Amino acid sequence: MSEVAVIGFAASDRSVTTSGVETLVPVFEQALDRAGLGRREVDFWCSGSSDYLAGRAFSFVNAVDAIGAVPPIAESHVEMDAAWALYEAYLKILAGEAETALVYGFGKATAGDVHRVLALQLDPYTVAPLWPDAVSVAALQARIGIAAGLFTERDMAEVAARDSGGSAEELLGHPYLADPLRAHDVARVTDGAAAVVLAGGERASRHRERPAWITGIAHRIDPQGLGERDLTTVPSASAAARDAGLDHDVDVVALHAPFTHQELLLRHALGITGSSRFIGTDGDAMFSAGLSRIGAAAEEIMSGRAERAAAHATSGPALQQNLICVLGRDR
Repeated sequence: MSEVAVIGFAASDRSVTTSGVETLVPVFEQALDRAGLGRREVDFWCSGSSDYLAGRAFSFVNAVDAIGAVPPIAESHVEMDAAWALYEAYLKILAGEAETALVYGFGKATAGDVHRVLALQLDPYTVAPLWPDAVSVAALQARIGIAAGLFTERDMAEVAARDSGGSAEELLGHPYLADPLRAHDVARVTDGAAAVVLAGGERASRHRERPAWITGIAHRIDPQGLGERDLTTVPSASAAARDAGLDHDVDVVALHAPFTHQELLLRHALGITGSSRFIGTDGDAMFSAGLSRIGAAAEEIMSGRAERAAAHATSGPALQQNLICVLGRDR
């Protein structure tokens, strides 16, 4: 295959459930129904989740119960946001080892202390032993950006006001959560799941009248240590955008920015300006938020609301790892 498209997408309503299986079953049904594909027509399944967050080894194997034991399936897993599982499935189709794939991500952030878990992504010798929570690390990045004159607290409030429909002036009157971040600057960490259905070549056109073709996709990583990189720039996002073929001619940009100042940093790093419409992060559902950004961008194309769209996913502290996926109406 030389062409791969998104033909279906669904996400959970972020309701709390007792297991990943209960969350995933209806999401699978919705995504497959929208793709016009039967469960047994899926050649490859790939998931993104965290065993450590779940608190048990091989927790993703338990989630496979949502797929069913018969017939046997080809399945894989990544221990991070499922946007990276989509990259694996994309390559699987390009390699000719599958025609269709279902990619899914799930996470139950309320099961434990998510901020303590995320601290383990930090440098294990100098930073992780201090157990800084994710909000404090992001506040450090935001303060450096403000000090450098890249944006202001009002700019951050305007990002939040756009998504909430409120007033930036009113939001600025709220107390700090972690200076300079207020509650509206921080995406609510939630339980959740998302699924994206991929198909290659003519198979995609057969199942969807208007598939969202992946015209470019790439991911890059910056150094782990907070002192080893300039926190006011996102070179991995810029490099991924360049390699994915992202340009200014996109109608919609769906960003995975858990904090308002990170959207401002990403806009600059990606070089997106002008008439592009931004879709902000609706909560931060652990391990499926990035995948849902790809799904949301694809929905804009499949529904006819856009001709070209770009989606972004991030992982790691302070925008350390970034993935860019460019989608279009035309192959």
